[in-house]
Amino acid sequence: MSVLFIVLTLLVAILLIGVVLIQKSKGGGLSSTFAGSNQIMGVRRTNNFIEKVTWTLAGAIALLSVLCTYTMPDAITSQSRVKGTATEQTTGGNYDTPAPATQTPAPAAKPAATTPAPAPAAPAK
Repeated sequence: MSVLFIVLTLLVAILLIGVVLIQKSKGGGLSSTFAGSNQIMGVRRTNNFIEKVTWTLAGAIALLSVLCTYTMPDAITSQSRVKGTATEQTTGGNYDTPAPATQTPAPAAKPAATTPAPAPAAPAK
């Protein structure tokens, strides 16, 4: 049943595209083509007819969309689609520790006197 509603929605959408392309943006549309001759529907009725067809097709698309939603098959499966689920949950550390107290920097210490390195021993002969 859902496939039928999808196909009907596509057909109505194609018809709506055609009807919209017939119209002009300033309201001329088909009436400007038939302005010189007197047609069966008349000039004013042509615009009214195309406008009514446009609104009817738009309403039909909305109605078919809602009906398609209600007739969609359920996607309930017994298996999970999530792969590799975590079996163990880890907790974080203690984030409520106080901030360290600020200390005044210690004065720079003078470098200690360096003692000369011992001379290497003479090689034994």
